[in-house]
Order: sequence, then C-alpha cells, then structure tokens
Amino acid sequence: MKINPRTVARTIVLVLALINQILAIIGKDMIDITESDIYQLCTLAATVTTSLIAWWKNNSFTEAAKLADSYMKAIKEDGLPEEVEEDA
Repeated sequence: MKINPRTVARTIVLVLALINQILAIIGKDMIDITESDIYQLCTLAATVTTSLIAWWKNNSFTEAAKLADSYMKAIKEDGLPEEVEEDA
C-alpha cells in the first residue's frame, strides 16, 4: 500500500501541532519563548490551520479509499458507467 507523501506530511504536521497545543494548554512549553501569549497564539493558529487543512483534504489511507478516489475521479471525468445510469 503506497500512501501519498503529502498525506503523510499533513498528518505529521497535524499531530505535531496538536501535541504542541496540548503542551501549551497544560503549561509545558515545547519551544522556549519569553512571550507566552505570542507563543500560545501562534500555536493556536498553527493548530487551527493544520486541522482545517487536514479536515478539508481527502486523506485516503486504505486501499479501498484509494480505489474509491480513483472511481470518483473517473466518474467526474467520464460520467457514470452505462450500467449504473440504467439502474438509476
């Protein structure tokens, strides 16, 4: 099973941002910054941004999900197969 590198990168960034946010909430700083308010705002912005990107994108990890993605792409490009159109 081959996973798209961009899917892996988005997932890693999301996990790191969530861990960083959790550490900031419980008072543990991953990055030593003197201005804690700026740090927390930046962390929150990164968490929200990566969460929205990861949520918006279709991250297909399983072979079935990848097959469904290719089927969806084919339908968008070529339309429904004739046997499906007859059943509908």
